[in-house]
Amino acid sequence: MNCKAPNTYSNRRFILRFWLSLFFIYVAAPGQVSAAIIKDIRMWHAPDHSRLVFDMDKRSKFKVFTLDNPGRVVIDLDDAALRATIPGAGKTGQFISQIRKGSPDGSKTRLVFDLNKPVRYFVKLFKPSDGFAYRLVVDFYHQDYDPDKKPEEAPAPDRTAPRDPNREILVMIDPGHGGEDSGARGKRSFEKNIVLEISKRLKRLIDAQPGMRAELTRTGDYYVKLRRRSGLARQKRADLFVSVHADAFKSPKARGASVYALSLRGATSEQARILANKANLSDLAGGASIADKEDVLAGVLLDLSMSSTVNQSISFGREVLGELKKIGRVHSRRVEQAGFAVLKSPDVPSILVETAYITNPEEERLLRSAKHQEKVANAVLNGIRSYLAKNRGYFDNQQSQ
Repeated sequence: MNCKAPNTYSNRRFILRFWLSLFFIYVAAPGQVSAAIIKDIRMWHAPDHSRLVFDMDKRSKFKVFTLDNPGRVVIDLDDAALRATIPGAGKTGQFISQIRKGSPDGSKTRLVFDLNKPVRYFVKLFKPSDGFAYRLVVDFYHQDYDPDKKPEEAPAPDRTAPRDPNREILVMIDPGHGGEDSGARGKRSFEKNIVLEISKRLKRLIDAQPGMRAELTRTGDYYVKLRRRSGLARQKRADLFVSVHADAFKSPKARGASVYALSLRGATSEQARILANKANLSDLAGGASIADKEDVLAGVLLDLSMSSTVNQSISFGREVLGELKKIGRVHSRRVEQAGFAVLKSPDVPSILVETAYITNPEEERLLRSAKHQEKVANAVLNGIRSYLAKNRGYFDNQQSQ
């Protein structure tokens, strides 16, 4: 047998070349491997702000600075590559005239936001969560925006002044979620879109009623902070507050509508929060100012007011739930109570309506149907009318304060 000795030198050369290749790929050329990819750009425009989200597959260090004449906000991202389409003119909202891309040194990606007006801006990188990868979130607000101001603590219109008895009943309708917060997800739809459609239908129905009108906490696909929603109800002197949602559960078999009012525990925690800030508050206790009262007296007044409001909310919820039973299945046959932040207005009867389970295929199909959306809106309207008919004295008392 003719055996040949292995070529040890060649093998060593092969191994050395292999490791040098790996070194070049992972060390010598990190930008080619570790660059973060900006895969998508999403944006939402609200009356008071715009939010832009840059979806990235990896973390990237970034630096933010501004330039003047003309005004610009600039973000430099290290080792990042833009693969998404930049929104064109007319889609960038009220604050931004255009978005431009640059690369100052070859490895950075520069995003330039040309401004239409002076702004306050906030930039933050979020870690992966809720099915999203890394997200660079950029918020633009009006220049006078104060992030520390709490809308729910701003003085509301003076409730100690007599109300016009001919004043229309105002219903504040709150379409849940919005913007980047899509809410629950079905196979074909997002909660935020469905509840906005139902809310718009409900507003049209209410506006057509004599002596009634409605306003929405959001009119488009953008997010409104939870406290801001109930704060709007107070600032507008709303008589009723309805937050519209669609439920979700891990099992697709869960189904039916539900109605919630504030829990007593939630009311207690809200009283503590209000009393802690009562120097900035007024007329929260059924028309009586608490700002100048001793803590014990202020607490008693507030407790009476919130207990009355919670009881009215439960009565209101019963009427709406009774109407929802007429058009389909309900998940719970009584008004449930929970500490939802949007329900914590101390002087506005407030309910949260879970219209159906979007995770149930049959109910998702109904929720997507214009005909069923109209049925749900009509059911809530009928519940409002029934509640007002039975509790008109409550509103007469409010008007006399």
